Amino acid sequence: MGSIDVAPATEAPNAFVGKVPYWKDATFYQIYPASFQDSNGDGWGDIPGVLQRIDYLADLGVDVVWLCPIFDSPQADMGYDVSDYTKIYAPYGTIEDVDALISACHQRGMKLILDLVVNHTSIEHAWFKESRSSKTNPKRDWYIWKPARYDANGNRIPPTNWRSYFAGSTWTWDELTQEYYLHLYAPEQPDLNWDNAETRQAIYRDTMHFWLKRGVDGFRIDTVNKYSKRTDYLDAPTTDPTSPYQPAPEMWCNGPRIHEFIQEMNHEALAPYNAVSVGELSNTPCPTQVLPYVSAAAKELDMVFEFSTIRLGTGDGFGAKYIYNPFPLTRLKHLTEKWTTFIEGTDAWATVFCENHDNGRAVSRFGDTSTRELWARSAKTLALWQTTMTGTLFLYQGQEIGMVNMPPSWGMEEYKDIESANFYAEAVKSGDPARVQATVRGLQILARDHSRLPFQWDDSPNAGFAREGARPWMRVHDNYREINVARQLEDPESVLEFYKKALRMRKTYRDVFVHGVFRLLEPESESLFVYVKGADSQLSGRRALVVMNFSADAQPCPDVARTLKCDERSVVLLSHTLGSGATVEDGVLQPWEGRVYITGD
Repeated sequence: MGSIDVAPATEAPNAFVGKVPYWKDATFYQIYPASFQDSNGDGWGDIPGVLQRIDYLADLGVDVVWLCPIFDSPQADMGYDVSDYTKIYAPYGTIEDVDALISACHQRGMKLILDLVVNHTSIEHAWFKESRSSKTNPKRDWYIWKPARYDANGNRIPPTNWRSYFAGSTWTWDELTQEYYLHLYAPEQPDLNWDNAETRQAIYRDTMHFWLKRGVDGFRIDTVNKYSKRTDYLDAPTTDPTSPYQPAPEMWCNGPRIHEFIQEMNHEALAPYNAVSVGELSNTPCPTQVLPYVSAAAKELDMVFEFSTIRLGTGDGFGAKYIYNPFPLTRLKHLTEKWTTFIEGTDAWATVFCENHDNGRAVSRFGDTSTRELWARSAKTLALWQTTMTGTLFLYQGQEIGMVNMPPSWGMEEYKDIESANFYAEAVKSGDPARVQATVRGLQILARDHSRLPFQWDDSPNAGFAREGARPWMRVHDNYREINVARQLEDPESVLEFYKKALRMRKTYRDVFVHGVFRLLEPESESLFVYVKGADSQLSGRRALVVMNFSADAQPCPDVARTLKCDERSVVLLSHTLGSGATVEDGVLQPWEGRVYITGD
């Protein structure tokens, strides 16, 4: 059997040929700007810092840069509370800096998309200030206001018993106008009323058009399926007897007018600019619910993020979200299969991701960080898993160097996220020590804070994220001298160099990996993750076999030629995770070893 370490740099023979949108073949790279690169020593990452690192992204193999929220904001939720969509939060830079970043991306053949947050604004947004100024203000109906209810003792209570994603009620009382306003997240994030046509047109005009005209190539659209709420405003059933507020996503996810709104958004703002769109689609676990959003014929969104896989280990998303639930490999495999194959036979498209700004680090959750060797091996194996999956690939900053979660030794004072703080405070308030302990343990694995630590560029003070003497807004990880870009660039066997090779392999054989069909093998194994990828729906053309050992023990390797039903001489070992000097044994997979074999023309 022939053997090569990486895909050839040239186009593979008989590779996928066909006119497809660029974003299907693209690798997107998500940047959390506060934590990527500080250019001026204030401890806060910024857009000039991204510009300083633009060639690093191009060299990695990035096609599209996705920038998390940079708009003006009081930062109650790290920019997901926008006070002005046409201004940049000053610590990030200026509009001219964004223009320069757009130009720099385009000059290198890359594109730039921004994070669009239009389910809600900040309480400091001019629209909300007008809305709360009086009940007769023309913008009163741009947000969702309701009168109080009263209990049997005459006490004022919110209009419904809905629980916020950030704990507490979804309703906040406004003394001036003597009504409650709705906020699915923090009280500082009031929900816009999408049932008001004027509101929708203002969103398209004053947010989307403004940036698309400046050359932005599209948007990641936050909370995209929460714009249409049920308007009967009923109480949710009591599922958490310990709280007066109950989870109620069925009241605001995938509501009665949601597809009307998204089609209108596409027609009014996205389509005229040929802008790419990827929506955040939470609480939508059924493919039949997801397909209408991403069917090409429906003309809504190009792609969505469905979160079943990345949420593995979390609780119910509300009160028990951070009570960690261990999961078997079979569950990970089942979800991978479900959300890879759901587009087969349709005109829809899928996304591939295992990290983002709202979750713990993938290698800490799905890999093995017990030793340095297993950390490196598992990070590379996770890279193989991601780069061989069907759909558009999304990487999160630091994933490519194997950044890990905060050390368990760090105290709660290092957790800066509003969600982490609120869930921890809620546990403490319960007076239940076991709940507090379980919540802390869950946060150590799952908290959003882990992905927001400063990027680790080198072994200089502050990991090269900020100059010496600066005080980063979040503590730099203790391991930055061992895990950083500079060190990995000097090591041809590093996680970073492996990602570069894997990304080249993915593009060279995009007919198999990006566009190919997926067939899971060994579905009941709790150690092996094995699947066939094929270049057509009958698996009769070029095929790849991906075999990965998701355990710290050696495992038997399937017979490759027999599995692929081909002559052994036609099989090529395209990639493996052991390194160039290692011996690859035909019948044995080493702990956390991954391989990709390819055959067929």
